[in-house]
Amino acid sequence: MNPQLIMDGLIAGSMIGLGAIGITLTYSILRFANFAHGEMISWGAYFALAASGLIGSLSGALLAPIGPFSFGWSLPLGIVAAMALTAGLALLVDALLFGPLRKRRSAIIIMVMASFGASLALRSTLEFIFTSKPAYFSKALQIALPLGGGLRATPDQLLSLAAAATLVLAVHIMLTRTAIGRSMRAVSENQQLAGVVGVDVRQVIRTVWVLGAALACIAGAMAGLLVQIRPYMGLDLLLPLFAAAILGGIGSVPGAMLAGLIVGIAEALGVQVIGAEWRAAVAFVILVAVLLLRPQGLFGRAE
Repeated sequence: MNPQLIMDGLIAGSMIGLGAIGITLTYSILRFANFAHGEMISWGAYFALAASGLIGSLSGALLAPIGPFSFGWSLPLGIVAAMALTAGLALLVDALLFGPLRKRRSAIIIMVMASFGASLALRSTLEFIFTSKPAYFSKALQIALPLGGGLRATPDQLLSLAAAATLVLAVHIMLTRTAIGRSMRAVSENQQLAGVVGVDVRQVIRTVWVLGAALACIAGAMAGLLVQIRPYMGLDLLLPLFAAAILGGIGSVPGAMLAGLIVGIAEALGVQVIGAEWRAAVAFVILVAVLLLRPQGLFGRAE
């Protein structure tokens, strides 16, 4: 086995893991599978592209590459702006679609179908605005650095791995050590009871949308930096996102990231063994196997 496949799988898995955190938090709090979450990855990437381009046009000095990386300060600043824009988009979708459905106490299947419709609308709008032509943050070529053991990675890839690990740790600390994190866990256990004891359920729901969208935005920006940006990039990642969220255990942030890495490595190995055209099948097989053998996932609790 080529050891470089492990590195490629870890890089892809870090993006999957960040996106899966939003899936697992949404499901644990709102109790439905949000198919529109993949589009937050796409919208976040395009928001970052537009914001970084605008910032770079205002100050050319911000376009100069930072050290060994392929991008300048315009990209980090653009990602920060894109996180806010993506969070605003998620809150808008909730206010226009999911919020009214919750007030009517709509069935879970209706929420799921509504998220599917929102996904189609968001993707079509994105394609209409930006066209289906691939876009790039930077076309600069980077030389992969030897890491030992036959592993190689570019500075951008190493930065993405470090950023993903840092974000997962930060989110885990937020959920376990802060008041809003405790409120989120309380709502996840029992929304009605949490409301009775004084937890602001609306604030928790808004926090979940903002947090999930911000992480999806970063995952989209990472994918755009390392590969390319396309309107269908979120759709392509949707099945691996759900596979990682379920494998890690609903509600577990470290579990979502670990499972994302597992799915990424499995896909990389699958590409080598059976071909790139079967990449999506690998995530599907993992998803089915987990549902049949261990529905609660690696770190979830059996209900």
